[in-house]
Amino acid sequence: MRRKIVFDAVRRMLGRGFRPNEVVALDRALTAATRADESRCQDESRPSACPAVIGEAGTALIKRFEGCARRRSDGFYDAYPDPGTGAAPWTIGWGATGAGIEQGTVWSQEQCDARLTADLARYAAEVARALEEAATTPAQFDALVSFHYNTGAIGRATLTRLHREGDYEGAAKEFARWKRAGGRVLPGLVKRRDAEASLYRKGF
Repeated sequence: MRRKIVFDAVRRMLGRGFRPNEVVALDRALTAATRADESRCQDESRPSACPAVIGEAGTALIKRFEGCARRRSDGFYDAYPDPGTGAAPWTIGWGATGAGIEQGTVWSQEQCDARLTADLARYAAEVARALEEAATTPAQFDALVSFHYNTGAIGRATLTRLHREGDYEGAAKEFARWKRAGGRVLPGLVKRRDAEASLYRKGF
Protein backbone atom coordinates (compact mmCIF):
# COMPACT_ATOMS: atom_id res chain seq x y z
CA MET A 1 0.00 0.00 0.00
CA ARG A 2 1.39 3.41 -0.97
CA ARG A 3 0.49 5.39 2.12
CA LYS A 4 1.40 8.74 0.61
CA ILE A 5 -1.53 8.40 -1.82
CA VAL A 6 -3.95 7.93 1.08
CA PHE A 7 -2.41 10.68 3.19
CA ASP A 8 -2.41 13.15 0.28
CA ALA A 9 -6.03 12.33 -0.56
CA VAL A 10 -7.20 12.80 3.02
CA ARG A 11 -5.16 16.00 3.33
CA ARG A 12 -6.91 17.40 0.25
CA MET A 13 -10.24 16.34 1.70
CA LEU A 14 -9.55 18.18 4.93
CA GLY A 15 -8.21 21.23 3.15
CA ARG A 16 -5.34 21.50 5.64
CA GLY A 17 -2.34 19.68 7.01
CA PHE A 18 -2.59 16.92 9.59
CA ARG A 19 -2.47 17.39 13.31
CA PRO A 20 0.07 15.10 15.03
CA ASN A 21 -2.61 12.90 16.59
CA GLU A 22 -4.35 12.53 13.20
CA VAL A 23 -1.12 11.35 11.57
CA VAL A 24 -0.66 8.72 14.28
CA ALA A 25 -4.28 7.52 14.09
CA LEU A 26 -4.32 7.20 10.29
CA ASP A 27 -0.90 5.55 10.20
CA ARG A 28 -2.00 2.98 12.77
CA ALA A 29 -5.16 2.22 10.83
CA LEU A 30 -3.21 1.74 7.59
CA THR A 31 -0.68 -0.48 9.36
CA ALA A 32 -3.41 -2.68 10.82
CA ALA A 33 -5.17 -2.91 7.47
CA THR A 34 -1.94 -3.78 5.64
CA ARG A 35 -1.02 -6.48 8.14
CA ALA A 36 -4.49 -7.97 7.91
CA ASP A 37 -4.26 -8.03 4.12
CA GLU A 38 -0.83 -9.66 4.17
CA SER A 39 -2.06 -12.36 6.54
CA ARG A 40 -5.14 -13.24 4.47
CA CYS A 41 -5.69 -17.00 4.55
CA GLN A 42 -5.28 -18.96 1.34
CA ASP A 43 -8.63 -20.75 1.68
CA GLU A 44 -11.11 -17.89 2.01
CA SER A 45 -14.10 -20.24 2.04
CA ARG A 46 -13.30 -21.37 5.57
CA PRO A 47 -13.23 -19.42 8.84
CA SER A 48 -9.74 -18.41 9.85
CA ALA A 49 -8.02 -16.50 12.59
CA CYS A 50 -6.71 -13.88 10.17
CA PRO A 51 -9.46 -11.36 9.28
CA ALA A 52 -8.96 -9.64 5.94
CA VAL A 53 -9.39 -6.03 5.02
CA ILE A 54 -12.87 -5.32 3.75
CA GLY A 55 -13.54 -6.85 0.37
CA GLU A 56 -15.60 -5.91 -2.66
CA ALA A 57 -18.85 -7.32 -1.26
CA GLY A 58 -18.59 -5.30 1.94
CA THR A 59 -17.57 -2.13 0.16
CA ALA A 60 -20.46 -2.49 -2.30
CA LEU A 61 -22.90 -3.04 0.57
CA ILE A 62 -21.70 0.09 2.36
CA LYS A 63 -21.90 2.16 -0.81
CA ARG A 64 -25.36 0.81 -1.55
CA PHE A 65 -26.83 1.90 1.76
CA GLU A 66 -24.77 5.00 2.48
CA GLY A 67 -24.99 6.38 -1.03
CA CYS A 68 -23.09 9.48 -1.97
CA ALA A 69 -26.07 11.71 -1.35
CA ARG A 70 -26.98 15.35 -1.84
CA ARG A 71 -25.08 15.87 -5.08
CA ARG A 72 -25.48 19.40 -6.39
CA SER A 73 -25.75 20.51 -9.99
CA ASP A 74 -22.12 21.65 -9.88
CA GLY A 75 -20.94 18.16 -8.90
CA PHE A 76 -20.22 18.97 -5.25
CA TYR A 77 -21.97 17.42 -2.25
CA ASP A 78 -23.79 19.07 0.65
CA ALA A 79 -23.86 17.76 4.21
CA TYR A 80 -27.26 16.56 5.42
CA PRO A 81 -28.81 15.96 8.86
CA ASP A 82 -29.13 12.58 10.54
CA PRO A 83 -32.44 10.95 9.47
CA GLY A 84 -33.14 9.87 13.02
CA THR A 85 -32.64 13.24 14.72
CA GLY A 86 -33.20 15.67 11.87
CA ALA A 87 -30.05 17.44 13.01
CA ALA A 88 -26.65 16.33 14.34
CA PRO A 89 -24.68 14.30 13.54
CA TRP A 90 -24.41 15.82 10.08
CA THR A 91 -23.31 13.48 7.30
CA ILE A 92 -21.66 13.95 3.93
CA GLY A 93 -20.45 11.80 1.04
CA TRP A 94 -20.39 8.06 1.75
CA GLY A 95 -21.82 8.40 5.26
CA ALA A 96 -18.94 10.42 6.73
CA THR A 97 -19.55 12.13 10.06
CA GLY A 98 -17.40 13.74 12.73
CA ALA A 99 -15.33 16.83 13.34
CA GLY A 100 -15.59 19.45 10.62
CA ILE A 101 -18.81 18.02 9.15
CA GLU A 102 -21.76 20.27 9.90
CA GLN A 103 -24.56 22.17 8.23
CA GLY A 104 -23.09 24.02 5.26
CA THR A 105 -20.15 21.64 4.70
CA VAL A 106 -19.47 21.04 1.00
CA TRP A 107 -17.14 18.38 -0.47
CA SER A 108 -16.01 17.38 -3.94
CA GLN A 109 -16.34 13.80 -5.23
CA GLU A 110 -12.61 13.37 -4.63
CA GLN A 111 -13.01 14.37 -1.00
CA CYS A 112 -15.93 11.97 -0.54
CA ASP A 113 -13.99 9.07 -2.06
CA ALA A 114 -10.83 9.84 -0.11
CA ARG A 115 -12.74 9.89 3.15
CA LEU A 116 -14.38 6.56 2.29
CA THR A 117 -10.97 4.97 1.69
CA ALA A 118 -9.66 6.25 5.01
CA ASP A 119 -12.80 5.27 6.91
CA LEU A 120 -12.85 1.74 5.49
CA ALA A 121 -9.27 1.20 6.63
CA ARG A 122 -10.02 2.57 10.09
CA TYR A 123 -13.25 0.64 10.63
CA ALA A 124 -11.72 -2.59 9.31
CA ALA A 125 -8.84 -2.23 11.76
CA GLU A 126 -11.26 -1.64 14.63
CA VAL A 127 -13.30 -4.71 13.70
CA ALA A 128 -10.15 -6.83 13.48
CA ARG A 129 -9.17 -5.73 16.99
CA ALA A 130 -12.66 -6.38 18.37
CA LEU A 131 -12.73 -9.92 16.97
CA GLU A 132 -9.60 -10.84 18.95
CA GLU A 133 -8.37 -13.27 16.28
CA ALA A 134 -11.63 -15.22 16.30
CA ALA A 135 -12.22 -17.47 13.31
CA THR A 136 -13.73 -15.22 10.63
CA THR A 137 -14.42 -15.59 6.92
CA PRO A 138 -14.14 -12.66 4.50
CA ALA A 139 -17.95 -12.56 4.13
CA GLN A 140 -18.41 -12.36 7.88
CA PHE A 141 -15.71 -9.72 8.16
CA ASP A 142 -17.28 -7.61 5.41
CA ALA A 143 -20.69 -7.76 7.10
CA LEU A 144 -19.20 -6.77 10.45
CA VAL A 145 -17.30 -3.83 8.96
CA SER A 146 -20.51 -2.58 7.31
CA PHE A 147 -22.32 -2.92 10.64
CA HIS A 148 -19.58 -1.02 12.46
CA TYR A 149 -19.36 1.63 9.73
CA ASN A 150 -23.03 2.41 10.32
CA THR A 151 -23.32 1.94 14.09
CA GLY A 152 -19.83 2.34 15.53
CA ALA A 153 -20.84 -0.42 17.95
CA ILE A 154 -18.52 -3.34 17.16
CA GLY A 155 -16.82 -3.01 20.53
CA ARG A 156 -20.00 -3.32 22.60
CA ALA A 157 -22.46 -5.27 20.47
CA THR A 158 -23.63 -8.69 21.65
CA LEU A 159 -23.17 -9.99 18.11
CA THR A 160 -19.41 -9.41 18.44
CA ARG A 161 -19.24 -11.55 21.57
CA LEU A 162 -21.34 -14.28 19.97
CA HIS A 163 -19.11 -14.28 16.91
CA ARG A 164 -15.98 -14.60 19.05
CA GLU A 165 -17.64 -17.55 20.81
CA GLY A 166 -18.36 -19.23 17.48
CA ASP A 167 -22.14 -18.84 17.73
CA TYR A 168 -22.52 -17.59 14.17
CA GLU A 169 -26.26 -18.09 13.90
CA GLY A 170 -26.77 -16.27 17.17
CA ALA A 171 -24.60 -13.43 15.92
CA ALA A 172 -26.47 -13.29 12.62
CA LYS A 173 -29.78 -12.88 14.45
CA GLU A 174 -28.37 -9.96 16.44
CA PHE A 175 -28.04 -7.72 13.37
CA ALA A 176 -31.81 -7.18 13.33
CA ARG A 177 -31.75 -5.56 16.76
CA TRP A 178 -29.86 -2.53 15.40
CA LYS A 179 -32.71 -0.97 13.45
CA ARG A 180 -33.51 2.18 15.44
CA ALA A 181 -32.31 5.76 15.21
CA GLY A 182 -33.66 8.59 17.28
CA GLY A 183 -35.77 6.05 19.19
CA ARG A 184 -37.72 4.79 16.19
CA VAL A 185 -37.41 1.97 13.70
CA LEU A 186 -36.17 3.12 10.30
CA PRO A 187 -37.03 1.03 7.22
CA GLY A 188 -33.60 1.77 5.76
CA LEU A 189 -31.89 0.30 8.80
CA VAL A 190 -34.12 -2.79 8.69
CA LYS A 191 -33.08 -3.40 5.07
CA ARG A 192 -29.41 -2.79 5.82
CA ARG A 193 -29.35 -5.16 8.78
CA ASP A 194 -31.06 -7.82 6.65
CA ALA A 195 -28.42 -7.39 3.94
CA GLU A 196 -25.58 -7.54 6.46
CA ALA A 197 -27.01 -10.66 8.11
CA SER A 198 -27.40 -12.30 4.71
CA LEU A 199 -23.77 -11.54 3.80
CA TYR A 200 -22.62 -12.72 7.23
CA ARG A 201 -24.45 -16.03 6.79
CA LYS A 202 -22.56 -16.70 3.56
CA GLY A 203 -19.54 -17.20 5.74
CA PHE A 204 -20.81 -20.29 7.60
